[in-house]
Amino acid sequence: MCLIVVAWRVHPEYPLVVAANRDEFRARPTAAAMRWPDAPQVAAGRDLEAGGTWLGATDAGRFAAVTNVREPGRPPGARSRGHLTRDFLTGTVPPGDFAAGLPGEAYSGFNLLLSDGRTLWYRSNRDGAARPLPAGIHGVSNHLLDTPWPKLTTAKARFAEALARLPDESPFFDLLADDEIVPDEALPATGVPLEWERRLSAVFVRSPDYGTRASTLLVRRADGGGFLLERSFDAAGLTGEVRLAFAPA
Repeated sequence: MCLIVVAWRVHPEYPLVVAANRDEFRARPTAAAMRWPDAPQVAAGRDLEAGGTWLGATDAGRFAAVTNVREPGRPPGARSRGHLTRDFLTGTVPPGDFAAGLPGEAYSGFNLLLSDGRTLWYRSNRDGAARPLPAGIHGVSNHLLDTPWPKLTTAKARFAEALARLPDESPFFDLLADDEIVPDEALPATGVPLEWERRLSAVFVRSPDYGTRASTLLVRRADGGGFLLERSFDAAGLTGEVRLAFAPA
């Protein structure tokens, strides 16, 4: 997952709203969002190579999402980052305790967002201790929380506008579909070649072998109900859409 924007306790009717894009190599085997057969309380896509997920939620109000930290040339961690989200969603440990107890050295660089519906926590193994997040709009791409990369700054601004238009879902998918490339003078310098820096600067990444493979909107209402809506893509375009509902508590 390479971009996540979250509204936490901003909208009076929807305490948690998440819009996210997952960018990945197209050859990596993936299952679209579904109720997991081995954990039916979980609604999430699934990485079929390592068994984890990039974003998901449960009927009980748990939410988890992860992005990688872009650090080319650094040796990979021993564990898959998708297990962070999987283990939280399938468990019962409070988010603060879960985040604080992670062995960060076992993973490549990550940004992790966790919620149980009562609190929202952020943890990165490249940014110090776990911490609860205040009410507001927060975002992360492939650096640290709220790093002002152009794609994240743009996405957060458009997300705020979309939030005011709920229950209309279309503005969120409009922003997630933005494939505009950032001008060279505004690009971050993350250690990848310039061609890739340009390509990855878009909210929606397009290339034959790597790109945005899923766009997800998660909306939870104050009564605990809501939905997860995921659109899947290949190099040619949209391949499917899945909507999974959560009943009120």
